[in-house]
Amino acid sequence: MTEIMHNETVDTLLNRRSIRKFKPEPIDDSIIATLETVAQHAASSQFLNDWSAIRISDPAVKRKLAEFGHQPYIADAPLLYVFVLDEHRNASIAAAKGVDTHADAFTLTGSYRFSQAQNDAAFALHAMETAAYSLGLGCVILGSILNDVDGLIDVLHLPEYTYPLLGLAIGKPDQEPALKPRMPRSMQFFENAYPADDAAVLEPLAAFDEEVHQYYDLRNTERPVDAFSDQIAKNAVADMTGRTVGEPAARQGFRLDR
Repeated sequence: MTEIMHNETVDTLLNRRSIRKFKPEPIDDSIIATLETVAQHAASSQFLNDWSAIRISDPAVKRKLAEFGHQPYIADAPLLYVFVLDEHRNASIAAAKGVDTHADAFTLTGSYRFSQAQNDAAFALHAMETAAYSLGLGCVILGSILNDVDGLIDVLHLPEYTYPLLGLAIGKPDQEPALKPRMPRSMQFFENAYPADDAAVLEPLAAFDEEVHQYYDLRNTERPVDAFSDQIAKNAVADMTGRTVGEPAARQGFRLDR
């Protein structure tokens, strides 16, 4: 197998792992300024800058997010953000220029812009996360806060044309978990087109299943976790009640049917 190249940036990314336990130490203002500025330098579709991030410092709001996510450690994060796709600011700018933001001709609330704003927010979050790791901090991305989207919208006072994407908890690590295995590149990177032979793509799956199973056995000695393929099968039929996007997005003013 071809050996990969190494430098400080590559090694920071290769050693990325989710940190769920933080030392109870505040994060310096200079670090916060650095992380936020780095996030602002991520790619942005058509330079619309259609995302925002809410820094959560109120302990009561942190506890509420921990309640939504069913993860108590969220409340203990020294630095906590919720990234939001944000067409509200752009709608305000357009309205000031005379655009009717409730007319059919207004396209910032359609499905394309919704998906692009999601992408932009995710790029910004990932840039912040990578910068945090490079500074010796630890992070965990929080999709769990979307267990109650309407509650999250309410507690963050999110206006029309905004929608929460993900949370990011940051702090000085107080644990050192093992690196999670990654599937073979041949299962995820293809040449020129998606392969027609599913069996060939999945040929390394049995070995990857065993690697993942061993990883979870070592991490959770008292609570065995299924192999990768079994986790996929369970998630394929999981109850997603309360996790759908369409209705809460519509209540926020988005028209995902366009």
